[in-house]
Amino acid sequence: MNPAYTKSLNDLIEQFGKLPGIGPKTAERLAFHILKADKTEAMALAEAIRNVKESIRQCRICCNLSEEDVCGICSDPRRDKSTICVVEQPKDIIMLEKTGLCKWVYHVLNGHIAPLEGIEPADLTIDALVKRIRQGGVKEVVMATNPNLEGDGTALYIRSLLTPLSVKVTRLARGLPSGSTIEFSSGTILADAILGRSEL
Repeated sequence: MNPAYTKSLNDLIEQFGKLPGIGPKTAERLAFHILKADKTEAMALAEAIRNVKESIRQCRICCNLSEEDVCGICSDPRRDKSTICVVEQPKDIIMLEKTGLCKWVYHVLNGHIAPLEGIEPADLTIDALVKRIRQGGVKEVVMATNPNLEGDGTALYIRSLLTPLSVKVTRLARGLPSGSTIEFSSGTILADAILGRSEL
């Protein structure tokens, strides 16, 4: 806390400093930007933050972010409901969609299995995925978990659950470097991975 600043300004700097990738200097710059900004602009930011926290929930089908009971992808009649692409986080969907190749629907796990971090299968939306497949109509499940130890382990665990359900389980091709994440992959790499997916 800087004694030269007011309490409210110090509080704002502290809150910005809690954001990922924001150091003390950047937090200070952001706080001063808000301080100098037009009141309407600053209040619009505050309102947008409030709306995000109050309006966004999980799609009841795929667990993606949505402001409705069912997200726009699940409710799109042009989507191929017979193929479900399984991702770890909602932001992975954004990257995959940017390739323009994905006509399927998704399922968001909200993480990966990591026993050392205390994350067990029950902490994810795996049961909801299995329930979706048991309802019928699904021919292929594309595992698009991150190509690292946790992502691979999660994919193999899910495959073991789906084996008795007679559904094809594929994995994005290794155009994705091992140890990387979907979020930071380029569109070209993701396109190669989607087109070259293989059975898991």
